[in-house]
Amino acid sequence: MQHAFDIRPIDAESRPAVTAFIAEHWYGTDMLIRGEIIDMSMVDGYVLFEDGILTGLVTYIVRGDACEITSIDSMAEKRGVGTALINTVKDRAREMGCKRLQLMTMNDNLNAIGFYQKRGFDLVGINLWAMDREREQKPSIPLIGMNGIPIHHEIEFSMNL
Repeated sequence: MQHAFDIRPIDAESRPAVTAFIAEHWYGTDMLIRGEIIDMSMVDGYVLFEDGILTGLVTYIVRGDACEITSIDSMAEKRGVGTALINTVKDRAREMGCKRLQLMTMNDNLNAIGFYQKRGFDLVGINLWAMDREREQKPSIPLIGMNGIPIHHEIEFSMNL
């Protein structure tokens, strides 16, 4: 069953809450993507507030003809928030003329690996030992992740638009 959510672009009013959320859930506001430091307090994205509480967030960057989701969070799992956020970015990417939507997750995130594939993303690459290299620049990246799995690799997903 598809739910209707009031998903809105991040704006000046929502930016402080978004930045605080990212800092809390992503080990700071700097994110390493393919070895590049991204200031997550400045990226574009969409946010969902329910009763004044940030319930969903997706951020992205556009490079050439590719739109890359840099973060996605749903604080209300199994309600369709994550799917709605991805669909919102997919629609925006098409409007901007992007040919591909892509993202990465870490090897410990088993739920995300299944989630992305169910939503049409193809597994297109594994960046072996990427997290160990990134940890040198960002020591706050944990050694052990979800389900007690050591975090070492990035798993790359992509879909054609």
